[in-house]
Order: sequence, then structure tokens, then C-alpha cells
Amino acid sequence: MDAIRVENITRAFGKGQAPAVDGVSFTVGEGELFGLIGPDGAGKTTLFRILITLLLPDAGHASVGGHDVVRDYQKIRSTVGYMPGKFSLYTDLTVEENLHFFASVFNTKVSDHYALIRDLYEQIKPFKDRRAGKLSGGMKQKLALCCALIHRPTALFLDEPTTGVDPVSRKEFWDMLGRLRAEGITILVSTPYMDEAARCDRIALIQQGRILSVDTPAGLRAGYPHPLYAVGGAPMPALLQQLAHHPQAVSSYAFGEWAHAAFTADPGAAALQGYLRDAGLAAASVQPTDATIEDCFMDLMKRN
Repeated sequence: MDAIRVENITRAFGKGQAPAVDGVSFTVGEGELFGLIGPDGAGKTTLFRILITLLLPDAGHASVGGHDVVRDYQKIRSTVGYMPGKFSLYTDLTVEENLHFFASVFNTKVSDHYALIRDLYEQIKPFKDRRAGKLSGGMKQKLALCCALIHRPTALFLDEPTTGVDPVSRKEFWDMLGRLRAEGITILVSTPYMDEAARCDRIALIQQGRILSVDTPAGLRAGYPHPLYAVGGAPMPALLQQLAHHPQAVSSYAFGEWAHAAFTADPGAAALQGYLRDAGLAAASVQPTDATIEDCFMDLMKRN
């Protein structure tokens, strides 16, 4: 049985408005770490709120743990954990008080499932008497995850949990997700960071409320359909302009210090170097490169 099933879910806000979620379908297997990847405004939060029964869909069906999100909302609320993108714990309560409060909401005790949160809690334990509002961003994140896990949920929903968090805390957080998956907890996580997609078992790319593709990270990269080159060593605006005018160009865009350029057919590194040199960009360097998740996302957006 699928842990999460989404079938043609649609939700709009107001008459005449474009749907925030538009005919979305996918499934998440039990114990799977599934990523919903897309930029701000893509519909990720709306979909999460439907799945945790905070919003009703306009059309379609969805279930979590075999329970319908409309009919069985009480069962779902008692068995899932949810961590919203914005810190939403009680800022005037201490770390320990927040933990005990959320345990009581689910009619359990912190000690009942302490083994599940031990690794996380040990990192914030020195601050157990500090008010939650006074914690650093990384510590707030860890506390929020502890509270979401306090009743040992069967499915965990994490809505952009690493936004605004430092790189070290981001890595620690994803390491923790790997350990939770090993415990058999199904995890659905959304993120705008394409590099985090590689840590998931499968991912769904979403844009403007629609799913562009569902695949493993490796499968998505392997299916990239164009020869791809990384080009650098010259002013970015001039590089992008010249690459866009190449007769075989599909797309070109900045990728850090490099430009990534895709072509309908492989122009060859030497020929591409010569093309840029003839355009006055003799300092430009050219090398073939493998597609990243971001390259795949940009290509799917262009095609859709």
C-alpha cells in the first residue's frame, strides 16, 4: 500500500484565479524519502496543507496511510507529523516546555519515544531552559523537528525545512532525515534547493501548480536530452548573449560562475570555443558537463 497517494488534486483561491495546485498526481511508498522540488509559489505549501487536512481540495482525491484526507481527517491528524516552513512553535515557552506541550497534544510523553529524537535533542539539550524565540535558526529547526516527531508519526511532512538555515545545519538536518527513513518513517519534504533533491529516493518537480516529472534523481539526470556544456572565463552577460545566438542553441543560463548551455546537437568543445573566440570572447573556457537537477528542471519548464 502507498503511504501517500495523490490523484488529480486541484485547489484554487478565489474565482478567476489560476489554481495553486492543478491536477497533481503522485504516490509515495512506505518508508520512502520523497522530495517535492520547486521554487516559491509552485504550490508546494498548498499541497502539504491539503495532505495534512488543513485545506480541502476543490477536486481530486488524496490519502495518507490509506485514510482519505477529507473523510478521515481525524485519523490522519493523529498519525502524521508536520513541520511548516515558518517557525510556528510557542516562542514564549522554553525548549522543554514546547516538547512536553506537543507530547500532551498527542496524549503521549516525551519519554515514550525519546529514542527517536535522542540524536536531535542532545544537540539542543544545553538550551532546554531557553525560550524557543531566543534560539538560533538551526536550533529552532531541530526543536521543531523534535516536536513533529514526539508521537512517532507514520508519515512526516516537512515544508521547506532548511530555508534560511546555514549550510552546516542543512547537512545535519538531511543526515537526520536519512536516519528517520531507516526507522521506517515515510517522509515527504519540499524544498526550493535543487542540490537537496539528490538526497531523496524520488522527487517530483513542480512549477505553477503542475508536476513536471516524477523520477529518481539519477533517472532524471540520465534522461536529460541535450548535449550540455559549462562555459566560463568571460563576462556572464556577454557569454549568455552569444550562447543564445548559437545556431544549435536550446538554452543558456548562469550557473554560479559558469554558464550552462544546451544544444540540439553536440557542437564539439573545439568548435564552440572557436565560435566564442570569433565573437570576441577569446578568454572563454568550454567543457562538457553532466546535467544537474537544476538543468533538468530548467529544461522541463521550457518544454512545458
